[in-house]
Amino acid sequence: MLRNREIQIFVLTMCSISLAAIWIAAAIISFVAAWLILITAALLMGCILVFTRWRYREIEKLSGYLRQISGGDYSLDVRDNQEGELSILKNDIYKVTLMLSEQSSLLQQDKIQLTNAISDISHQLKTPLTSMTVMADLLSNAELPTEKRKEFTHNIIIQLERIGWLVSSLLKFSKIDAGTAHFKHDQITVDKLFQKALEPVLIPMDIKEQTVSIKGESTVTFLGDLNWTAEAVMNILKNAVEHTSVGGEITISFSENALFTEIMIADNGKGIPRGDIPYIFQRFYKGKNASEDSIGIGLALAHSIITSQNGDIDVKSDEEKGTQFRIKFYKQVNQMAVK
Repeated sequence: MLRNREIQIFVLTMCSISLAAIWIAAAIISFVAAWLILITAALLMGCILVFTRWRYREIEKLSGYLRQISGGDYSLDVRDNQEGELSILKNDIYKVTLMLSEQSSLLQQDKIQLTNAISDISHQLKTPLTSMTVMADLLSNAELPTEKRKEFTHNIIIQLERIGWLVSSLLKFSKIDAGTAHFKHDQITVDKLFQKALEPVLIPMDIKEQTVSIKGESTVTFLGDLNWTAEAVMNILKNAVEHTSVGGEITISFSENALFTEIMIADNGKGIPRGDIPYIFQRFYKGKNASEDSIGIGLALAHSIITSQNGDIDVKSDEEKGTQFRIKFYKQVNQMAVK
């Protein structure tokens, strides 16, 4: 403590003042008064130095505490629930420690999620890449029949399209997770939404001779982003087409009230097993009735897009009877978000 330049200057100043007071008292009053001033000054300086040393020890403890925090130990508690500047500083340091602990925990969770995501992605890419490698090796055979060559080439194109869709979906997921996806807040008619969302699935529906019926007023609207919402609805429609048999029917209905805009997408397909329903919006989850080509990402992406726009989605399903998806876009929450 005494090596501190500030303390040295303080002690020197106090000694100088005390000596000056003693000399004046001895010269003007008496030697007794000078001795009293000397004793009083010594006691005061002693008390101040003891108090200063105590404060230095407390600060040293806080420094050690901060070093432990920088080392990743967030378990210490320095709160003392007393008055004073040091107590306030201790409580503030404790609050910062809690924040750092929470951030460290969230960061650890993000690392685990990233590791799991990379593992899932590598698993999803491994199968088509292996398949394409085998077919490419077979195509190098000059004696391969023309029909087989066409078949392998067609399969490679399908696998490439599958990989492209997977990468595109994962990029969209990463934008939403990182909070960098920009969702517009436009007033959109539901009719316009389904014109855009149905376009990519019309050919698969025609191949399977499926029909679609749409019921709803042309004035029904919601506040959101047309392109992102069309992506979500398209994935739900793809799921309906995939799980509905030849000649099946897909029913779309929508309505509007003072609280929300509701969209219903239902099919009369094979339905979702009861045990799969709680997990169908999880990434890479494949239910019992999923096709071999299913990746398990479409419904998860739809859920993320809808909930990111202050919406909600749930599902009801009966095996061999069909599945119904219900989407709600809440008006009051959306309006508050725009403000």
